[in-house]
Amino acid sequence: MKKLIVFDLDGTLAESKAAIDPEMAGLFTELLTVARVAIISGGNWPQFEKQVIGHLPAGTDLSSLSILPTCGTKFYAFDESGWKQLYAENFTDEEKKKIIGSLEKAIAESGVQAEKIWGEQVEDRDSQITFSALGQKAPLEPKKAWDPDFEKRKKIRKILIRMIPGFAINLGGATSIDVTKPGIDKAYGMRKLRDILKIKVTDMLFLGDALFEGGNDFPARASGADCIQVRDPEETKKIIATIIACQK
Repeated sequence: MKKLIVFDLDGTLAESKAAIDPEMAGLFTELLTVARVAIISGGNWPQFEKQVIGHLPAGTDLSSLSILPTCGTKFYAFDESGWKQLYAENFTDEEKKKIIGSLEKAIAESGVQAEKIWGEQVEDRDSQITFSALGQKAPLEPKKAWDPDFEKRKKIRKILIRMIPGFAINLGGATSIDVTKPGIDKAYGMRKLRDILKIKVTDMLFLGDALFEGGNDFPARASGADCIQVRDPEETKKIIATIIACQK
C-alpha cells in the first residue's frame, strides 16, 4: 500500500481555480485518516487556502497534509501552531525581469493571442512566474475552451525554451505556463516530500491531469513515483474512493 498520495490541484482535485466541491472535501478528509496526503500545484499559497483548506470539514486532520505551492518551490506543513513555510526557492529581481520580458516576446512571436482577457496575464508568485492566457480572473468555461489540447501553449513554450534555456517551463491548468528555476519542478517537490516526510518515492502515488511531456505534472513521473493520469475531478473522486477502500 502507498504511504503518501500526492495530487495536482487544478483539473485534478477541482476545476481551474475553483473550490473543491463537498463530495471531494468529504473524500479528501477521509483519505487523510488512512494515508499521508500532499498537494503540489502551480498556484500560490492563498490559492490552496481558497480552493481546498477553507472547504475541508471541521476536525479534519491537517497534520497529515503537506502543501507544495508553485510546483514544489515552496513547502507548507501543519502543526499545533498552524501552517508553517519550510522553504521557498524564490527568484531574484533580475531573474523575474528576464522571465517576464521573455514571456512578452514569446507571446508576440507565437501569434497566439486571446480575443478577451480578464485581469492580468502575468503573475509574480516569487518562486514562479505564471502566464495565464485569458487573465488571472477569467471564467472557467472560456478557459476550458481556449486550449483544450495544449497546442497553443506548446507553441509559446517552444519559443520560451529558446529564449530562457536556463529555466524550467511547464504547462499547467487550463491556460497557464509556469516558469521556475531549473530543476525546481514537481519532481523536486516529490524529492522534498521524500526528505522531509522520510517516505520513499516508490511508496508515493501521484495523480494529475497533465502527466504528458511538457505538462507541469510530467516531472512527477520522472521522480520514480507511480502516477495516474486523470481526466477531471470526477475521475479523481473514484480513485480516492478506491484508495480509501484498499487502505482500510
